[in-house]
Amino acid sequence: MVNSSLSDTHPAMEQILVHGYRTMSPIEKLERVRAMTAAVEELALADIRRRHPQADAREQALLLASRWIAPDLMLRAFGWDVRTQGY
Repeated sequence: MVNSSLSDTHPAMEQILVHGYRTMSPIEKLERVRAMTAAVEELALADIRRRHPQADAREQALLLASRWIAPDLMLRAFGWDVRTQGY
């Protein structure tokens, strides 16, 4: 359980959530993780589009990737320098 002093979730609701997660199949848990990952990616893309309205689809993809991939690997793999081209 989460330390209740750090959680904004009511303890009764937290018990329901924990029970739900414990009864899920591995596939259901994986689907939840996939859905949350997709939601985070969409939020990041919305921020990228806001900050870089002129960026085309490729540049948006590189800006998104640069949020998860180390700068040195971005430079080696894609020629994308986050210091000059942003993230």
